[in-house]
Amino acid sequence: MTTFKEIQGRNIRSYTTNPDNPLEGQMWYNQTELKLKGVTASGAWSSSAPLSTARSQGAGFGIQTAALYVGGDTPPVTNVTEEYNGSGWTSSGNYVGSIKQFAGAGTQTAGLAFGGNPGYITTSAEYNGSSWTAGNALPAGRGYHGASGIQTAGLGYSGYRGGAGALTTSEEYDGTNWTSGGTLGTARYVVHSTQGLQTASFVAGGLVSPSTVRTQVEEYNGSAWSEVNDLPAGSYAQAGAGTLTSGLIAGGSSTSPSNVISTSLEYDGTNWSATPSLGTARRTMGGAGASNSSAVVFGGLTPSITGATEEYNFTANTITAGAFSSGGNSSDNYYGRNGYGTQTAGLQFGGTTGGGTTYNKTEEYNGTSWTGGGNLPGPRSATAAAGTQTAGMSNGGFVSPGNYTNSSLEYDGSSWTALPNLAAPFSSGAGNGVLTSAIITNGDDRDGVQKYNGSSWSTAPNTPFSKTSLTGSGVGATSDDFLVAGGSLPATPAILATSHTYDGTNWTATPNLVLAREGGYQFGTTSSAISAGGNKTAGTGDAQTDSQFWNGTTWATSPSLATARSNGARGGTTSAGLVCGGYPHDPSPPGQGIATEEFTPETTAANIVDITTS
Repeated sequence: MTTFKEIQGRNIRSYTTNPDNPLEGQMWYNQTELKLKGVTASGAWSSSAPLSTARSQGAGFGIQTAALYVGGDTPPVTNVTEEYNGSGWTSSGNYVGSIKQFAGAGTQTAGLAFGGNPGYITTSAEYNGSSWTAGNALPAGRGYHGASGIQTAGLGYSGYRGGAGALTTSEEYDGTNWTSGGTLGTARYVVHSTQGLQTASFVAGGLVSPSTVRTQVEEYNGSAWSEVNDLPAGSYAQAGAGTLTSGLIAGGSSTSPSNVISTSLEYDGTNWSATPSLGTARRTMGGAGASNSSAVVFGGLTPSITGATEEYNFTANTITAGAFSSGGNSSDNYYGRNGYGTQTAGLQFGGTTGGGTTYNKTEEYNGTSWTGGGNLPGPRSATAAAGTQTAGMSNGGFVSPGNYTNSSLEYDGSSWTALPNLAAPFSSGAGNGVLTSAIITNGDDRDGVQKYNGSSWSTAPNTPFSKTSLTGSGVGATSDDFLVAGGSLPATPAILATSHTYDGTNWTATPNLVLAREGGYQFGTTSSAISAGGNKTAGTGDAQTDSQFWNGTTWATSPSLATARSNGARGGTTSAGLVCGGYPHDPSPPGQGIATEEFTPETTAANIVDITTS
């Protein structure tokens, strides 16, 4: 009998614990568990950052780490384009029209989209990585169709056109012109897209009015369609990814538009096999991916509109999505608090109740629960904070609505003491840094930037976005390393998406937030930050759950908060973040404003399994 050593060239090793970073195929004996262990690959869907604009019936294409979704129905129908980088979505150039029920193919830097509604149009357009340019028209309009291929060798097939009904036609694109392709054997519409090349593609399922759901699968060889093995069960409006010999379809509907499914199937060019189901059942969403082991789906109907994104990976690693999770609640339902520190050593103080009463309470967080700390010498709210739990600052704010203070206070881990007064009173500004090097921007429609050097305050160059309110905003290590984003112009009123960095001398504009917000929770550094929650409409207090990630170059969507909120305390980094309290979008049920959430980024770990003889 052949032994493991003869096959692998080594014996099975024995460990008291599982080894660090084991490789796929590696085996060992765990002496503690008395079990033979190993690492094996498996498939799973995991959540990722949502679209910034939830929608369905748009055109999606690309690969898992560089996908694109354009157009669709929010409602109303939109021309919005978003790019996915493997972790979050950013905005890009708008499509040539507001279109839904169309299809796309190609890559994130060389894309193609065509057809759609309203009106079963003939429009086509090409994407260069930043903008869309109109191309030559289709011979005939269509909607609810599929697409595959690349920008210079695209394929459109099936679909629907008023007066013609479900279609069997296909058309090929050479980068300039459209010409007729082969005829399908089965008419269908509401089919998936982006699976294969112009010369090697497939279509599976689909719908024929009013309610006939197709199981037929057809393959295209560049000139003719031929029927192959059917789907295990009929479905339509799925997302598609991969190639003719390594394809994937996911979600869709099985009988009626309201019957959304989470089914996921892979195709090897001959047979269909089940993979783990989507976490969120949906239909008419976008999809992208290079193969049936690496794909992403986004948007769709659940049956309500969603912006949810999910990735599929067949890998030896278990992927745990980044997320905000519940921490210990604070004791009081205040908003307008501020704070700083880390996920295991946080601080929050001050704040205001819904009735307008301002408080002086201080609370400390140990990673599990909040406990009382030394109270502020007087009530205040909407301050700018800086420092750590044992060496921090509270700057400015208001004692009562409209009554701003210029006091600056130091916290030593147990009590507050006075520091030199600010150069000017303010509230609702942004602040960060450390006790010996802090910076704040004046808020509530007041110009000015103030810096602290450990002994005194001085004025600094005004921000390019003067006269703003930035409560809860700002990240940075010192007064010469600062990032602020979002805010509002109360006098206008307007919510901002602008983002700027400060190097101690100059302010530099950076790419805008994906979503304009004020009163958000910003934590991290100037090279890696998160802006979570905040209000999206001036003067309404309509707090959101959206979260946005800054990688030092651009902002993209990131995992959302569980509780919509604005104007609360924050701290930590993008590896271990903290948000607490604030003003909820809907103050019921009571207690929403006391909730704490901790952020943990995406992690991967070896998929370790027990090896048995069964």
